[in-house]
Amino acid sequence: MSGHSKWATTKHKKAVIDSRRAKSFAKLIKNIEVAAKMGGADLSGNPTLVDAVQKAKKTSVPNDNIDRAIKRGAGLSGESIDYQTIMYEGYAAGGVALLIECLTDNRNRAAAEVRTAMTRNGGTMADPGSVAYNFSRKGVIAVSKVDGLTEDDVLAAVLDAGVEDVNDRGEGFEIVTEPADLVAARTALQDAGIDYDSADAEFVPGITVDADADTARKVFRLIDALEDSDDVQNVFANIDVSPEVLAELEND
Repeated sequence: MSGHSKWATTKHKKAVIDSRRAKSFAKLIKNIEVAAKMGGADLSGNPTLVDAVQKAKKTSVPNDNIDRAIKRGAGLSGESIDYQTIMYEGYAAGGVALLIECLTDNRNRAAAEVRTAMTRNGGTMADPGSVAYNFSRKGVIAVSKVDGLTEDDVLAAVLDAGVEDVNDRGEGFEIVTEPADLVAARTALQDAGIDYDSADAEFVPGITVDADADTARKVFRLIDALEDSDDVQNVFANIDVSPEVLAELEND
């Protein structure tokens, strides 16, 4: 199953050309609130919350904001949250398929913002199911190459944790699991003393589309526009960008 290419991986690669790669504080806080609502405020018993908190800390969200989000989500502050997850499907330049994951308290607003971003940036909306069939839900863990870490080190750490694949993504490694094995895999990394950047359930495409520099620019511009919406949590795409194309984009 080597060769996975999804927007999260592309986003990691394109950090050199897109300073807005990181999610906004608001979206990270929303993830924490939802995780706390679903599994409670106790980190020791809520691995989803652990990952949401870790991602927020790595993006420098203040601890006070994180603590308030946990209490708010778990209903300990007297406030209530009511977010809905909505998936939209569409196409970008070059026939690149998009899955747009929204987490919102206003369906009408989310729909309007997604459609506006698509229309203004060369995208087209697609019927439900016409794109989703090509994506599978997977656990994806990102690990940076630091302190001489090798692919063999990572493989040795997660070999018995139900991991499907370990991919070298240039600046880091991508570990792919079934969603149910995500916690076991990240725990195995921690036990081996290997830090990880993120651990999420994501949508991974089965078939990818090779993109030239012009197409990649258009796709990235559309995804950036979609992610400008506070209601859009994630955008997954089946774009595959070669190192040569990335090098060309770096010179823009």
